[in-house]
Amino acid sequence: MILPKVVFTDIDGVWTDGGMYYDQSGNELKKFNTRDSAGLLFLRQLEIPVVVLTGEDTQIMRNRAEKLKLEFVYHGVKDKVAVAKSFCDVRGIELSEAAFMGDDLLDLPLLKRVGFSACPLDAAAYTQNLVHYVSPIAGGSGAFRDFVEEIMRRSGVYQDTLDHWLNK
Repeated sequence: MILPKVVFTDIDGVWTDGGMYYDQSGNELKKFNTRDSAGLLFLRQLEIPVVVLTGEDTQIMRNRAEKLKLEFVYHGVKDKVAVAKSFCDVRGIELSEAAFMGDDLLDLPLLKRVGFSACPLDAAAYTQNLVHYVSPIAGGSGAFRDFVEEIMRRSGVYQDTLDHWLNK
């Protein structure tokens, strides 16, 4: 496998456990796992853009994206294929040169079209049956990082990429 030219990712169910928590005042809360941010560091080192495609439109995700300095975040996306294709078209990239990690219904059409698709361990069975790689890690527990590391392993750049951090 060659390195993808872009990595797309869903958020809820991938970077989070998919739960929506509400406090007594009605404020929505989500738990993100900091392990996933290492996946971003690896992709930045490899100069591969990360594009978030999320069906939700929440301030929580806007805050997380700002903290992680995510440049490409699309909120409230109902047609992930259209947004991904548009992103790729502008950059001269084919969907077959992209990777995507998703977990549920809105992700299925894009998972079928990218060159490398993945889902977390706790994704629905129909999603697991569709993708190239099922992470052994559940959503919200570092599944995105594992997905990135699997890309690195399959592309033959894992050790060199890791050595960069080991030799700092």
